Amino acid sequence: MTNRIEPELLNTVLQLLTTECSSGFAEGLRLLVNEAMVQERSAVLQARPYERCEERLGRANGFKPKTLASRVGPLLLRVPQVRDGVEFYPSALEKGARSEKALLLALAEMYVQGVSTRKVTKIVEELCGHSVSSTQVSACAAKLDVELQSWRDQPLGSCSYLILDARYEKVRQGGQLLDCAVLIAIGIGPDGKRSVLGVSAALSEAEVHWRSFLTSLQARGLHGLTFIVSDAHCGLSAARAAVFPSVPWQRCQFHLQQNAQAYVPRLDMRASVAADIRSIFNCPDLASAQARLKTLVQSYSKSAPKLSAWMEANIPEGLAVFSLPAAHQRRMRTSNAIERVNQELRRRTRVASLFPNEASLLRLISALLCEISEEWLTGKIYLNMNPADLPQN
Repeated sequence: MTNRIEPELLNTVLQLLTTECSSGFAEGLRLLVNEAMVQERSAVLQARPYERCEERLGRANGFKPKTLASRVGPLLLRVPQVRDGVEFYPSALEKGARSEKALLLALAEMYVQGVSTRKVTKIVEELCGHSVSSTQVSACAAKLDVELQSWRDQPLGSCSYLILDARYEKVRQGGQLLDCAVLIAIGIGPDGKRSVLGVSAALSEAEVHWRSFLTSLQARGLHGLTFIVSDAHCGLSAARAAVFPSVPWQRCQFHLQQNAQAYVPRLDMRASVAADIRSIFNCPDLASAQARLKTLVQSYSKSAPKLSAWMEANIPEGLAVFSLPAAHQRRMRTSNAIERVNQELRRRTRVASLFPNEASLLRLISALLCEISEEWLTGKIYLNMNPADLPQN
């Protein structure tokens, strides 16, 4: 397959590029980039638009608008999309520029402070050469930190659902490797779209860290919450109850099933216990879930009394989701929305393995989450929040 610019388009571009007006140059550049992206998509799919052939690997799926800052002004581009399992992003655009810069800075900090592994040293020397200095790293970090701090401090608005979770990364402090807790909040707004509301990093997941984090969300204008999903970590539970005391809380059902295994007396019971707990969560309504729980508590009272007592005390915390519209329940009964984000974060942070300080970690995590959030906000809705379109429970 041979790609080429159509003569009519080429003539238009040449006229625009040769005009004295800067807007003409910008328009010519926009047309060229748009055409280049379309042809690059065709090369990836191994077929031109609307072409049917055996070599085709996937399908074109329209365009997504994107404004690109350039030296001749903002360019409103049409980014080609694909589907059917084919991965594609135009090479003309810098996807993940912030996160790549933050990752490189984390590696460079480790390098200049002499705490890097051989792998990190090799990567930095290949990317930056041997001349990287602490002054250069500090200057680059300061510029990026201003942008990321602005994103972390941006005003918030109405948010219907809130999902909270924490993950851990290794940070070097005082010659020791310590676990640094990264707190993340994801919101689903009245429009049904997800966004990353905030992130914080500190050497503790204690209540004081969680309370400070949740209070900061309120201070930035977060309001309208009707539902919160999280695990039952004691620090998070206490902070949530203090900051959002009247908001219904759903304990993550996935974590509940994992927690239950600690109370199973025999290995050969684990699979059946997990299936029994799932049968509670998969009930069609709250009343049947409560009845099923009562039956199981009684059935395990003799064979596994500790499990029975634990189920009676803890499983009800995973049933709040039945108060939501049926169409929302599957996605809101766990904190899996954040777990998938954590998978992407792990994929990127494992390159560094450890971070020289909390600021370096927060910089990279913030850059990654900022890009994820921007992609969500320009993509499809996550939940249909229009009551008129939702079936009744």
